[in-house]
Amino acid sequence: MCSSSGKRELFFFFPSLVADCGSPALNSNMEDDRLSDLPPNIVESILTRLPIREAVKTSILSRSWRYKWASLTKLVFDDNCVDSLGDFTKDIFVNFVTRCLFLHQGPIHMFKLSTSYLQYVPDIDQWILFLSRNDIKELVLELGEGEWFRVPSCLFNCSKLTRLELVNCELDPPPTFKGFPNLRILTLHQVLVAADAIESLISSCPVLENLSLSYFDSLAMTISAPNLKYLNLEGEFKDICLENTPALVALSVAMYMTDDIAEHFEQSSSCKFVKFLGGTPLLEHLIGQIYFTKGSSNTVASAVVTTDLDFWEEECPSDCTFGQLKSVKMTDLSCVPHELEFIKFILRNSPILETMRVSPSSYVKDKTVNMLMQLVRFRRASAQAELIFEHE
Repeated sequence: MCSSSGKRELFFFFPSLVADCGSPALNSNMEDDRLSDLPPNIVESILTRLPIREAVKTSILSRSWRYKWASLTKLVFDDNCVDSLGDFTKDIFVNFVTRCLFLHQGPIHMFKLSTSYLQYVPDIDQWILFLSRNDIKELVLELGEGEWFRVPSCLFNCSKLTRLELVNCELDPPPTFKGFPNLRILTLHQVLVAADAIESLISSCPVLENLSLSYFDSLAMTISAPNLKYLNLEGEFKDICLENTPALVALSVAMYMTDDIAEHFEQSSSCKFVKFLGGTPLLEHLIGQIYFTKGSSNTVASAVVTTDLDFWEEECPSDCTFGQLKSVKMTDLSCVPHELEFIKFILRNSPILETMRVSPSSYVKDKTVNMLMQLVRFRRASAQAELIFEHE
């Protein structure tokens, strides 16, 4: 086992962890030899499978293991890192993360902070600054609800980032920001950011493949990402235009239809939100959901009933064909004519479609039979297309 000085050193940095470790049960020389003989890749495999709290405890196993955990390239800090001690938990958590980074040796490729204990603390700025100097490639910040955490400008110096996920943060790229040249995955959930800043961020990530935007309010934006393959949108969107997304293969849209959004659609002469469909030639999977708030359902229904039902034919290019589309899922439908015309349009222009799943809203039970009767009459470009009507 490790020397008493090693254990005292660990106690100095992580006193609560040493108290949990107990006493050694095996002969020190035998145990030291066994552990020391493990191949480096096995040691790394063991440590990466342990929560960071347990990985730190391995420092007392033997002399050769004292700093093994400190060279981990993936660090995950969550609420299980420390014991819950009321008002003291926040300070204990901050100290634990700070000390882990202080003792760390070598590059950190992945850093995940997922905790309800923190909203905004100045220490996070220092952690991100430290990471920006250690070749960080994947960064995930999932902070508790409350005060927005304003992402520091040093984040935009992390040119090696391949994955960035932010939750409950405020994002404001500096004017000098030129983009993330290696970013492939971008997830923004409840992030406070201007529409033009998102557009600029997305367009300045040339190899971006996976984009997820959720819980945005009244957002209107244009997405230009030539290598984008997977797109997930959830929130209150007024206008979304896919200007340059030829590689898109999967699209999921969950729209929250508030009174404000419903009024916008009612007053709009055209719907830019759907024009992107003609610019996604490789699209294979499409999921659509509309969630109505109180009162907005009636507003939208009255608007679409009076709208020209030839809208889809007029708005989309005459040669619009979803040549790769295999599956479509439409949920929480209100059984209004506009939705049915959209389904008809998809069925008629998808030659290799395999499944079309349709699920009406629980608020329109009296309309479901009529909806089903209309759906089964729609012409299908694909002889293999299966129409699945899901209803509680």
